[in-house]
Amino acid sequence: MLKKKFFKTKDECEVTFEMNAEGAQEVKLVCEANEWEPLVMKRSGKGPFKAKVRLPKDSEFQFRYLVDKDQWVNDDTADAYRTNEHGTKNSVVVTTP
Repeated sequence: MLKKKFFKTKDECEVTFEMNAEGAQEVKLVCEANEWEPLVMKRSGKGPFKAKVRLPKDSEFQFRYLVDKDQWVNDDTADAYRTNEHGTKNSVVVTTP
């Protein structure tokens, strides 16, 4: 799930990435915005894994979730999907208000 918060005084959008992954030990956000470097998502109790990232407004970024180091998952609430060089699809987040 994607949650977006736009700021009146900054050209940024704070995006909260959420992934429900029951039984998973670890979920990482792998995103074009940070040069595809995996970002470990935090979990509170048995809730979803979450990561907050500030991104430039009026942009698009591809991303995927990496669950337990071997399972790639797209976000069901992504703004769009793009085919990647591996023949699968990446999720896309759009930061236009």
